[in-house]
Amino acid sequence: MPDHTHLFISLKPDIKISDLVRDIKANSSSFIKKKSFVNSAFSWQEGYGVFSYSKSQASKVVSYIMNQPLHHKKESFKDEYLKLLKRFEIEYNDSYLFEFYE
Repeated sequence: MPDHTHLFISLKPDIKISDLVRDIKANSSSFIKKKSFVNSAFSWQEGYGVFSYSKSQASKVVSYIMNQPLHHKKESFKDEYLKLLKRFEIEYNDSYLFEFYE
């Protein structure tokens, strides 16, 4: 998707999610710049979202990720993300969300 990406990762409990995200962003930014995949400056947004699912839900999550283009024809990323925050009872501050949409 042009405005977000999904990663479905199995993670050992001793790895900090913030360290994983930092490393993914740093390494992928370097790779994208080195390969000149974009004509303009590339950078990731400052934040990220993480949601946890049980192993029994793996096939549903993979299916969801694979069907993103079709899914987002029906619902915007922003609307869906806000629903996820509500469903997972995650508190957030509106002023820190979706600056690029404004």
